[in-house]
Amino acid sequence: MPFIPGIELSWRFYWEAVRPLLDDNYPGLPHAAARVGSGSDVLGFDTEMSTDHGWGPSVQIFLRDADAGLAGAIHDLLRHELPHVFCGYPVGTVEAPDDPGVRMMQATPDGPIEHLVFVETLRTFAKHQLGFELGQSIKAADWLTFPSQKLREITAGAVHYDNVGELSALRGALAYYPHDVWLYLLASGWNRIGQEEHLMPRAGYAGDELGSALIGSRLVRDIMNLCFLMERQYAPYPKWFGTAFKQLRCSTDLQSILWRGQIAPIWREREDALAEAYEYVARMHNALGLAPKLPEQVVNFFSRPFKVIYGTAFADALRAEISDPAIKQLAARHLIGSIDQFSDSTDIRSDPVWGQVLRNLYT
Repeated sequence: MPFIPGIELSWRFYWEAVRPLLDDNYPGLPHAAARVGSGSDVLGFDTEMSTDHGWGPSVQIFLRDADAGLAGAIHDLLRHELPHVFCGYPVGTVEAPDDPGVRMMQATPDGPIEHLVFVETLRTFAKHQLGFELGQSIKAADWLTFPSQKLREITAGAVHYDNVGELSALRGALAYYPHDVWLYLLASGWNRIGQEEHLMPRAGYAGDELGSALIGSRLVRDIMNLCFLMERQYAPYPKWFGTAFKQLRCSTDLQSILWRGQIAPIWREREDALAEAYEYVARMHNALGLAPKLPEQVVNFFSRPFKVIYGTAFADALRAEISDPAIKQLAARHLIGSIDQFSDSTDIRSDPVWGQVLRNLYT
């Protein structure tokens, strides 16, 4: 059986299997149907291997708050009325034996099925995904504590139907960072480079190739993160970070340069590759026209023979262009950036409860 990408499977599953049951039993029900949130299929990166867990005929049904009481009945209706197989894939699931809470497809010959149709309100979904209360204005502290992987999961995927408009409005509101938040994040990204670009060659010069390589890898990641920001794309979580980077326009040129820096066995080769990358992203920065142009060529780090672009100069230039008073005040205090820039903890990026705690950093 040929593999069907999850987004296509979800679209067909909704229109051919789920929607007819809704129309028969709840005619005219206001709702949205989509495949958004977690899952490699939402990002468009799913393959045959993805089908072993957390994958299958799946769709989310978003009800209005006023109709929230129908969720249980709709879920139970689908348990009894959905087909057991759709497009050759089992509709029923069981809990993965080695991964509690994760479901995997399993064929069942008859009886009720534990399907992957999630019926809830958009309010519940937003709270679970971002720790955000739907209907409130999105403040700078919210944007900076929304993990980019979560924002990508909400704005990627596909909306199959929406006659309520709430889901489409949420996706539109979260399409990308507001301008001054974007400037702050760009400045913070450049600041990270400026803080470490001279440390990589210094460690190598001191004979610490392992330490130099470690700092070099951090700089490669910082450059890649900066590229996502400059191309106004949310970066996904680590498994798909490199895959998504290859979809950026700049990756055509930068991919091989960064790979040279990543695998370089000695610090001089690493420095040459990173220097080429610095100059490339400096040209990208100037092309955006967000601030007065800055030099695009690397120079020595003061009197030391280490090539740098002086990332802090780019950070300062961007910081000066911020006009929103709250963000301007924040940028004047520090450039720690967003949750993605100051932490790579999986727990912090995936559990929205941390967003509530970390908002204090920006107040």
